[in-house]
Amino acid sequence: MRRKQHGRRARKKKRKRECRETTVKSVTISHEPQFVALRRWLQQRGLSSKLLVPAHFSDTGRGLMTLQPIKADDLVISLPEKCLLTTSTVLRSYIGEYIERWKPPVSPLLALCAFLISERHFGQRAEWKPYIDVLPQKYTCPAYFSDEVINLLPRSLSGKALEQRAVVQELHSSSLGFFSSLQPLFRQPVESVFTYDALRWAWCSVNTRTVYMEHQHSPYMSRERNVYALAPYLDLLNHCPAVQVKASFSHVSRCYEIRSVQGCKRFQQAFICYGPHDNQRLLLEYGFVAPGNPHSVVYVDQGTLQQCICIRDSNQLAQKLLFLKKNDFLANLTLSLDGPSWRLMTALRLLSLRTEQYPFWKSVLLGEMVSQDREEWSVDAALRLCHYLMVDNTRALDKISQLTERADASLKEQLAVVECLRREEQGILGLNQEMLQSLQKQLLPSRQNSMHNLAV
Repeated sequence: MRRKQHGRRARKKKRKRECRETTVKSVTISHEPQFVALRRWLQQRGLSSKLLVPAHFSDTGRGLMTLQPIKADDLVISLPEKCLLTTSTVLRSYIGEYIERWKPPVSPLLALCAFLISERHFGQRAEWKPYIDVLPQKYTCPAYFSDEVINLLPRSLSGKALEQRAVVQELHSSSLGFFSSLQPLFRQPVESVFTYDALRWAWCSVNTRTVYMEHQHSPYMSRERNVYALAPYLDLLNHCPAVQVKASFSHVSRCYEIRSVQGCKRFQQAFICYGPHDNQRLLLEYGFVAPGNPHSVVYVDQGTLQQCICIRDSNQLAQKLLFLKKNDFLANLTLSLDGPSWRLMTALRLLSLRTEQYPFWKSVLLGEMVSQDREEWSVDAALRLCHYLMVDNTRALDKISQLTERADASLKEQLAVVECLRREEQGILGLNQEMLQSLQKQLLPSRQNSMHNLAV
């Protein structure tokens, strides 16, 4: 008889099994004109690999499919330096002399954005047209979200979404002078070329599609870190949290290389991993959510914490929250596939302490139980947090369903991403609720035994 598996290993195996059981359909799109043009253009710049072809996958959308099996430590793709779009590319272009003259120096990010906007505007005359043509016309990053959509995000993410949108707005307004200096390059007024919408598109293109590549500082650029490289074709590789690859620029081959750690079967989608990011981070930075992401968590912010804590004395609650803040226990409070995090349960145990128990706060940090009733209080509080967040998710999902009925295609894409995030988090909350209810039952016999001993 097989023993029942428990814990994170069992949950991971279950998710992997479910992933395998899901049939993924793929259709090659390498014959489409824009990909034919891109491939021909890259070959002229030195790309020789024919291992990967563009395809549309039922689970991720566009991606790259393998034509041959990839073994562990094999090269997945090797993209020549001439194919990379970096600030060096921009400085060598028609925009270069304007950047060199502009004071104070522009940031590497702004230089890349200005070049992308210009190339898209020039259309058929643009050197990088084959690449521009395969870039998304819009993105599902929060920079594109309206207030209505941002309000559907979890509270821990909505603030960051507003910040992202504000960053792009500030970059546009602060760059108007530099954009004006580029007027000699255009027949139309630069105001009609470098619009907020154009900058938002370029900013999202750089933010979501660049690979990490360090560059020497240029005296014509600001001191901000210059680690961007747009990598045509390679940037069609999608993210999978379970995949391991080695990625870097080789100074020997002068190519940006991605090498597989695990290998990949023939006619399957080749993936890379952007890093061990949770789904909120993926949505914020890249505009998508990874179903079954083992790194995903549900965040508990201070506002949610205060809503669910039963402390009648407001002054006492304020003092406890101040103590937590001073000791850095109000940040990164999470619920994951493993259950409530140590930081969250420690914060709840500290909040549970009665006035006379304050001297034991160091014992709480060491993981010791101060008293049976305070442990029960902490578990009950964690359950209230789960319930509160699950109700919030349900309300958001209902609202998303209503909006989707009358939404256009662009809004539907945004709502679909938010819905996926909410459903993933609802699953994590349900799992935590089960764990905490089980713990609650384990604590109940202890309470009953204590009461029996007191009666005796």
